[in-house]
Amino acid sequence: MIDRSEKTRRGEDTVDNAMETDAEDVPVETHLFVDGEARPASAGRLYPIYNPARPDELVGHAAAADADDVDAAVRAADAAFPAWSSRTYTERAELLIAIADALSSDDADVARRSRLFCREHGKILRETHLELSRLGDRFRLSASYAERLAADETLQGPPFDTIITRQPRGVAALIVPWNWPLSILGAKLPQALMAGNTVVVKPSHNSALAPSQTLRIIAEMLPPGVLSVVTGSASDIGDPLVRHPLVRFVNFTGSVEVGRHVMRQAADNLTPVTLELGGNDAALICEDAALDDGAFMRMYMGAFMSSGQICMALKRLYVHRSRFDEVVDGLEATCNRMVVGDGLLDGTNMGPVNNAKQLQVVTDMINEARHSGTDVRELGQVPDEALYATGYFQRPTLVVDPDPSLKIVAEEQFGPALPILPFDTEDEAIAAANDSRFGLCSSVWTEDRDRAVALSRRIEAGYTYLNAHGPAAQDGRGPFGGFKDSGIGRNLGYEGVIQFQGHHTISGPSGWLIS
Repeated sequence: MIDRSEKTRRGEDTVDNAMETDAEDVPVETHLFVDGEARPASAGRLYPIYNPARPDELVGHAAAADADDVDAAVRAADAAFPAWSSRTYTERAELLIAIADALSSDDADVARRSRLFCREHGKILRETHLELSRLGDRFRLSASYAERLAADETLQGPPFDTIITRQPRGVAALIVPWNWPLSILGAKLPQALMAGNTVVVKPSHNSALAPSQTLRIIAEMLPPGVLSVVTGSASDIGDPLVRHPLVRFVNFTGSVEVGRHVMRQAADNLTPVTLELGGNDAALICEDAALDDGAFMRMYMGAFMSSGQICMALKRLYVHRSRFDEVVDGLEATCNRMVVGDGLLDGTNMGPVNNAKQLQVVTDMINEARHSGTDVRELGQVPDEALYATGYFQRPTLVVDPDPSLKIVAEEQFGPALPILPFDTEDEAIAAANDSRFGLCSSVWTEDRDRAVALSRRIEAGYTYLNAHGPAAQDGRGPFGGFKDSGIGRNLGYEGVIQFQGHHTISGPSGWLIS
């Protein structure tokens, strides 16, 4: 375990050699972190990451790992498992709290990593700060379960007395997507560690720099091997990680197609998986909903935060016909106040889409709707038209009353485009909301509490927000995950910790085992 403050006193680099300069926006280089030390990829390869707001601007290089690097990371984690899993929950909780404190203790470092994260990902600075702070919060939340985790369940006979306990699984492979890498990391990593597992993390190929630096802060506070980090393309290291015989659990967040592939690869070793996949979240605006400026801002944030690139974003808005025009007008006015541009610039409300491929998916959906004759409104303010034309930008777009068969409704957009559709009855609204292969999140907007709960229970979703939608409205104490093509298993909350454990039942004659 490395004392970061001691390293600083010795004048050593605490992130990577490339970070020894104080100059902002100089290209950085990140390494792998395996068995307690930073190291280059075994083949010496690197790959570039560019700024999606300015695609010709190099942000930095990340180490390109291969199967040998994955093997080294997994074997280090396996070797570290006996000692780490033998620690008490209280001991692990104390270390998780210390990590949470360290993640936010250096304001200058937090600001630097936030800026780097903004440049490699595209999201605005306020959102990168939010992700960094949320990661620390989730370490603290996981630590808070120490007493509950330590308590065994007992069943007293006759004819048997039984103790039901849990034990960690072993090496956990955590695969993180590009859209909210640090926040989603916070839904997996502290839980896996708290449960007693050792971990190998694969950050997204598209957003690996700030996450790697942040993970190194965490790994340096843990015993060697407890946390390793491997970066690189999924084609090079995804399968070797998932298929490794020493990996005992896989937790993946990403697309449905890749999730299916991960599940197939893990099946050969009977490795259990948690899959948090796509969503096409429906929101129901009832006729009694409170529609003030605050409500429209919550709708906007639910749909367009991080340029709509959130699995739990509001992606289909169903509005009672009596309030339809009011909602369209209110959202249009809200969208038109937003400034689209470089997330580093003051006053920017929405940055670019992360990559050209995803931008094409979104614009294809918008164009299909437009060519069908649907009312498509591209909104927002663009102060720098030249930047907008060269970056991966899409203005916040409302698609008004589209045919439900259009892709903008039927599929996940994962970008800043929102279809708005009318309904006349609650049954019609529920049927429309559930008419999807996804079942991740949803929301109900009404002033009637009983109605809100009753409608929520009818929606096929793993999480339902009331009078809000998305990350800003999420209670991290509750389990998070979905039904249908949105995946299997749950992250976050107490359930998010015990997913990384298996039950162990100890049984004996009644009156002998439990006195």
